[in-house]
Amino acid sequence: MRVHFWGTRGSLPASYTTEVIRKKIFSAIKASSSISLRTDEEIEKFVYKGLANKSLPFSAIGSYGSNTSCMEIDGGEEYILCDAGTGLRDFGNHVLRSSAQGVQNKTNVFNIFISHLHWDHIQGFPFFTPAFIPGNRVNIYGFHKELEQAFITQQEYPFFPIPLKLLSADIKFTVLEENRDYEIAGFAVKGIKQNHPGGSYGYRFEKDGKSIVYSTDSEHKEDAYDEEYIFVNFFKDADLLIFDAQYSLLDAISAKENWGHSNNIIAVELSVKADVKHLCIYHNEPTFDDERLDEFLEDTRRYLRIYAETSPLIIDIAYDGMQVEL
Repeated sequence: MRVHFWGTRGSLPASYTTEVIRKKIFSAIKASSSISLRTDEEIEKFVYKGLANKSLPFSAIGSYGSNTSCMEIDGGEEYILCDAGTGLRDFGNHVLRSSAQGVQNKTNVFNIFISHLHWDHIQGFPFFTPAFIPGNRVNIYGFHKELEQAFITQQEYPFFPIPLKLLSADIKFTVLEENRDYEIAGFAVKGIKQNHPGGSYGYRFEKDGKSIVYSTDSEHKEDAYDEEYIFVNFFKDADLLIFDAQYSLLDAISAKENWGHSNNIIAVELSVKADVKHLCIYHNEPTFDDERLDEFLEDTRRYLRIYAETSPLIIDIAYDGMQVEL
């Protein structure tokens, strides 16, 4: 089973300017000033080995990306995705390229699970090319009663030139019920209601003894320290927990309290309590550049060593294009 992140930014797409690229080039050149790089092989070794051995920061030769929420779970015959942010466009284009190259090994069924209906989580769907192709099936799941209407509205005049009803794929909307377990596309699936303006839902996917929890747009407050906190059970023993930690602790408890997002400190504490194996910070702050997100990751890992020194928890920050093997 593998998770592929197609969009990892929160709230809105992050800008990517010429100045940002120039800073990366400057950092990489500065780091290479004492090294002989005369051949393509030497340059390639410097770039990839430098990232592996930490002599080069990720921010110098990589990017956390600019797309809003969309991630794929690869582990069955049908496609499984969570959320339809701008990352969905890149996923759809990837599917078309793979099909054209004859390397596509899945059916033409796309299952999309929506956490909630805020625009950054559905805005990629009008640009999802597989939805325009006859013979494809797109199953959209969510817990909000307005699920279908939200997708219809964002493609109505004057917001978009092509109404949802004119898309050629077979598109079906299914409103899920709380406190119920489902079997969908070979996965055991269940949801949990989260604290977010308008309400959002997290998902737990299980298959072949592996479990993935997708929990974005969820604010954890004082009740997170209760012994019987419901999310600890929902996260329990997850092989991978994808967790909304858009804010620092200071932002989360001051200027941005009640905005519906969590912080890296509570992410660590809940993961340790739930015996999570791998924590992946998600819904990244769009105003943070790559250097700031590098620092955010190191701060989070440092806190783990303070909070639970012997914990085997792995911590990463998701970036567009990142893959995690389970």
